[in-house]
Amino acid sequence: MNRDAFALMAREEQDHWWFRGRRDFIARAIRTLALPTNASLLDAGCGSGGTMALLRQFGTVAGFEYDAEAREQARARGIGRVEAGALPGPLPFEGERFDVIGLFDVLEHLPEPVASLSALATCVAPTGALVLTVPALPWLWGPHDEVHHHHRRYTHRTLRAHLEAAGWRVESLTYMNMLLLPLAIAQRLRERVVGYNPQALSPSPRVNALLWRIWQLERFWIPQRRLPVGLSLLAVARPGAG
Repeated sequence: MNRDAFALMAREEQDHWWFRGRRDFIARAIRTLALPTNASLLDAGCGSGGTMALLRQFGTVAGFEYDAEAREQARARGIGRVEAGALPGPLPFEGERFDVIGLFDVLEHLPEPVASLSALATCVAPTGALVLTVPALPWLWGPHDEVHHHHRRYTHRTLRAHLEAAGWRVESLTYMNMLLLPLAIAQRLRERVVGYNPQALSPSPRVNALLWRIWQLERFWIPQRRLPVGLSLLAVARPGAG
């Protein structure tokens, strides 16, 4: 990822509407899993550790991260073990099995998505689950994706295909962030004309709160029902395709 974009994300992931909204829907997905009281959770590609605080409410958390700067920021939070690791490998925590593996906007960065998902299948408990998010809709591809070093944006079909090819059984899969899709389309069109400026994605506090509230309206659908389109995809998968 572009270092300026990374620095901006690390600064804003606590309060920015997009990060807050994503955490809310990740938490809703995890609450459907009926976890044991001593659940173990792994944040794969944990970045600077912003999501580890959310995961900690469900049990004991560990994370791994390839980028050294991000890894040190995650360790500094003092939330759980954070080790060096990459996908499809090498992976840390050899021999451990986790009740939940989180892969939050990581898969799109990986040149080998199926191999990476297969590697994570070796780390999940037999009754565990993978919870992941990815950016959706390839036709939204633009400078934002290039700055963030994405390899792809997903559709419902392509994400399911990658999961099943890697040996996962998809339990639920839905688009999310549908209500703000028109705004995102306008922003992508603007980027193609005037260029990408990460700072332009930092709204005022009032606008930030409004965008978060709009996204929260989707809680009446997710995870009970699937949305037909949206900026992101949210999936829950279990080990064992079929």
